[in-house]
Amino acid sequence: MKRPSPRSRLPSAERRIRYGNYEARKRGDDRGDLDDPYRLIVALGWPRFILALLGVELLLNLIFALLYIARPGAVANAHPGSLADAFFFSIETLATVGYGEMYPADLYGHIVSAVEIVTGVAFVAVVTGMIFVRVSRPKPCFRYAETLVITRYRGRPTLMIRVASSRLGVLYDAEARLSALVPEETDQGRSFPNIVDLPLVRAGIPVFALSWTLMHVIDEASPLAGLDQPAMAAAGLQFFLTMRAEDTTLSATVRDLHAFSPAQLHIGMHYADAISISDDGHPIVDLDRLGVLEPDASPIGEDALSEIHTANAGRAATARRSSSTSSTTEPKE
Repeated sequence: MKRPSPRSRLPSAERRIRYGNYEARKRGDDRGDLDDPYRLIVALGWPRFILALLGVELLLNLIFALLYIARPGAVANAHPGSLADAFFFSIETLATVGYGEMYPADLYGHIVSAVEIVTGVAFVAVVTGMIFVRVSRPKPCFRYAETLVITRYRGRPTLMIRVASSRLGVLYDAEARLSALVPEETDQGRSFPNIVDLPLVRAGIPVFALSWTLMHVIDEASPLAGLDQPAMAAAGLQFFLTMRAEDTTLSATVRDLHAFSPAQLHIGMHYADAISISDDGHPIVDLDRLGVLEPDASPIGEDALSEIHTANAGRAATARRSSSTSSTTEPKE
């Protein structure tokens, strides 16, 4: 599926949603996240967050500086009409510092400075809360192999994804859920995207300290049966992996979502060993080898996936014929 350039312009009524390699668009919502400023602030990266705070700080000081200039003599010892004097007096007042050289000289100046002091106290409280939320939020601690593989596991084609914990501590009660966005057709011939679960051989482990290879067996019941890599790419299929675990250090739940595209899939390959044993008998996981691949001794090939599809289609056709025969046969009295 062809993706638009990151700099391509969208119609004003469309908004782009991106997560990793996955992209979707929304229409009919002109507000976006503006009606949820909390999420907007948390979602900002640190550079943009700091720039936003500086921008709001400068804007507030500029507004109050213009108010001081609007009435000459409102600030003592300030040069008449000096924006610099009024601006720096505003900074000192907003921060509730007040060096004493400049001070409100009349009732108007006292009223404006009082409003600015209250604004400054509220601004500091809000900024402190936003920084605390951003710092205290548990960060994802999962590291993913940037490749998926389909190899043989116990004689059957199996989709595998390798995940590791980047924490120095231990995670426990880890759970994983793998799903795929698969296009389906209705009886009327209309196509629509449908998210289906890909059952894992093991969807949870009690202790997660090193690495974990997630496996989905591609059998007759699998939504991936009969789909080779070109077919997945042509259909725009996307994989989504959700992870959840408990952090022993933070006593909190950490969650993460990762998306994969068919371009990251390799058939007939398997993951190279990433865990070794030290001389003193302790396991060592090499995170740099998380996505290193090696060819299978007997490559699975895409024909095996086609065989699954053929067998599955044959069974489905037989089931339909049996259903049709039973529905047209009238019971004997």
